[in-house]
Amino acid sequence: MRLDTLLIHGDEGDLNTGAASTPIYQASTFRQHTVGQEGGYQYSRGNNPTRHALEKQMALLEGGCRGFAFGSGMAAATAVFNLFSAGDHIVASRNLYGGTSRVLDRVFSRFGLTVTYVDFCHIADIAAAITPATKALVIETPSNPTLMVTNIRAVVALAKERGLLTVADNTFMSPYLQRPLELGVDIVVHSATKFIGGHSDVLAGIVVVKDSKLAEDLHFVQNSTGGVLGPFDSWLLLRGLKTLGLRMDRQSQNAGVLAAWLRSRPEVQKVYYLGFADHPGYELHKSQAAGTGNVISFDVGDGTFARSILSKLKMCMLADSLGGVETMVNLPDVMSHGSVPPERKLRMGITPSLIRLSVGIEDPVDIIADLEQAMRR
Repeated sequence: MRLDTLLIHGDEGDLNTGAASTPIYQASTFRQHTVGQEGGYQYSRGNNPTRHALEKQMALLEGGCRGFAFGSGMAAATAVFNLFSAGDHIVASRNLYGGTSRVLDRVFSRFGLTVTYVDFCHIADIAAAITPATKALVIETPSNPTLMVTNIRAVVALAKERGLLTVADNTFMSPYLQRPLELGVDIVVHSATKFIGGHSDVLAGIVVVKDSKLAEDLHFVQNSTGGVLGPFDSWLLLRGLKTLGLRMDRQSQNAGVLAAWLRSRPEVQKVYYLGFADHPGYELHKSQAAGTGNVISFDVGDGTFARSILSKLKMCMLADSLGGVETMVNLPDVMSHGSVPPERKLRMGITPSLIRLSVGIEDPVDIIADLEQAMRR
């Protein structure tokens, strides 16, 4: 099946009754037929039929051997980092989402896991940061919020040469537009709160792996630490996946219209958008992804003016999220990346006047009208 078809038919529904929608198995405990029963369902922390259906669907969409659903994107990332031990070292893109770098810097550092952040645009810089203790390379492409593009194939080649794992945050693209496992990545992480859910009504995280040994290790972490996704939230994601393609097509189309309009505005000094041919990662992104996505960031040159714009918006939502059907705006300097050290933010291009725009599925004329009235000085 093609991807658009898999989004609809990858989840088979309930084979016992013929129900088109997988049931919500709102159960914590399942009757066991023998003492010490192997297989099947026993306790929902270890496995639940609704969550299992979602995990199977995500593994299918990403091209992995097994998927895992967690209570949030950060719970998913935390489970991945729990695969490592005290004394291990990670080389990570300095353009990681602020919450990811925060959990590495302020939580896992307590347990002896160390991290070096480098510019993942330059493979030589990544190679130079690798030490005998390094276990993994962690990428996010395109990055949040300045849309830096990492060469996935080149990072994978370096990791294989050095015997390292590769971990990719695929939140911005979703499996509809980018499938890192097919490019050689070992572990893919999503904040499923964003595009996979798509309706701003569920908090969730997904991990997909392509190796059976990694799957066993990650399931042990998931079951042991217990940060699993509940049955109803799992069902919401299954429902959201059915319209993922339609939503992302419309959002990407709208983003192209908005990006061109923003570039024409005298108030805007710089626009970050993957659909512009002069974006430094334009050709690379085209070679490893199937579309541009819906995120645009733009800099208005003055922090006070940026805050004024955000305060005047009437339809667009000021929100610390993205990927929903609604258009959302964010000031990364103090919102999504507020926990990132100031010097690292500046190297990432995050200024007090940078605004991130997650374009929704509304009529683009209305989105432009709202932004235009908010920009009037």
